[in-house]
Amino acid sequence: MQTKRICLWSGPRNISTALMYAFGQRSDTEIIDEPLYAHYLHVTGAVHPGREEVMASMQTDGADVIRDVILGPCTLPVLFMKQMAHHLVNIDRSFMQKTVNILLIRDPKEMLPSLTKVIGIPTLSDTGLQIQAELYTELQGMGQSPSIIDSRELLLSPKIVLTKLCVKLGLQFEESMLSWEKGGHASDGVWAPYWYQNVHRSEGFVPYQPKQEPFPNELDGILSECLPYYELLRDDAICSDS
Repeated sequence: MQTKRICLWSGPRNISTALMYAFGQRSDTEIIDEPLYAHYLHVTGAVHPGREEVMASMQTDGADVIRDVILGPCTLPVLFMKQMAHHLVNIDRSFMQKTVNILLIRDPKEMLPSLTKVIGIPTLSDTGLQIQAELYTELQGMGQSPSIIDSRELLLSPKIVLTKLCVKLGLQFEESMLSWEKGGHASDGVWAPYWYQNVHRSEGFVPYQPKQEPFPNELDGILSECLPYYELLRDDAICSDS
C-alpha cells in the first residue's frame, strides 16, 4: 500500500490543530502533531513554553525526523502531519517531493495579537509567512500545485472548503471531519497545554468571528512586513463560495 503523506504547513495561532483533528476523524488517516518542533527548538534555541519537555519527548535531529517519521512507516492509506512553516530551519526540503503539501494562512491582523500573548513581540520568522511564500514557489518548481487554505474561509464554510480540499488531495470528503470530541486527541504533542486550550474546548470548527479589539500600535511594524506575503498567498486560497 502506498501511503499518501500530507504535510500541512501552517503559521502559529491558526486553526492548524482543528484541521489536524478534522483529518483525525477520517476512517483512513493517521495524524502526527508537529514532528519537527523539537528540531526547531534545538537548532534555534528559541524559548517557548515547555521547551525542555518538548525536546525530551521527540527526536531533535531534523534529518532523523524526516527519515523515521515524515517518510517513515504508516499502516493507513493517509498520513496527515500538522507542521509549522517556521520549523523549517536547517532542513533539506527535498523530502517534499514525496509529500502532498498544504499551506494554511491567517490574516496577520488577527494572528499577530494572538501570537504576542504567547511569545511576546514576534519577528517575521516567528510568523512563518515569508517561509510559506517561499515554499509556495519552491513547490511549484517541483511540479506541485499546493493547496492554500485561509482560516477565515475555512471557518466561514467548513464543509465547502474541506470538500474542495479533499478533491485537490484526491480524497473523498467524509462528514466525520466536521466534528470531534472535546478534550484533545491522543496524538497531541506535550506542548498542548500551552497552546491548545481553545481547540480542546471545541467540538468542531468554531464559526468565524472578526476580532473586536483594536490592533496594537506596537505591532504595526511587523504587520507591514507580514502583509505582502499574506496577500500573495491569499489570492490563491480555496474560497468558501459554493
